[in-house]
Amino acid sequence: MSMMGELNYFLGLQIKQRSDGIFINQAKYTRELIKKFGLEGTKTSKTSMATTTKLKKDKQGINVDIKLYRSMIDSLLYLTTNRPDIMFSVCLCARFQSCSKESHLIVVKCNIKYLKGTVGMGLWYSKTGQFFMMSFLDADYAGCRVDRKSTSETCQLLGNYLVLWSSKK
Repeated sequence: MSMMGELNYFLGLQIKQRSDGIFINQAKYTRELIKKFGLEGTKTSKTSMATTTKLKKDKQGINVDIKLYRSMIDSLLYLTTNRPDIMFSVCLCARFQSCSKESHLIVVKCNIKYLKGTVGMGLWYSKTGQFFMMSFLDADYAGCRVDRKSTSETCQLLGNYLVLWSSKK
């Protein structure tokens, strides 16, 4: 393995090893995703989803191409491997894959527009730092309008470094 040299790119992850730490992101994959769904010419979004957005089954809404919607969701789910900032909104949109409507597609496109403005973001793991564990948990207490179930999000840090995150219904 050492004969191959330093690891730079692995399964869509770009890895930059420096003397003071390691930076992991998916900038190349993100740019390809933006191009694939034809959103290069659109404006960027400051957030992945508005805090007031509450998705629900939109029975009167306009149907969208289900293959396109699922393809977008799959691509975004792969990005959550190093982008915990989009975890909640992508998982929320993924719940509506079987009956996707235009209102759901708008939120998915907003996620991609947010990624367009934050392509260079990723995870930084410094070589120096403290060694202690911290956990944070948040729940919305029956926030889902469809079935009145709660969604909880958690993140765990080892020192200042994010090592685990999840979003569960």
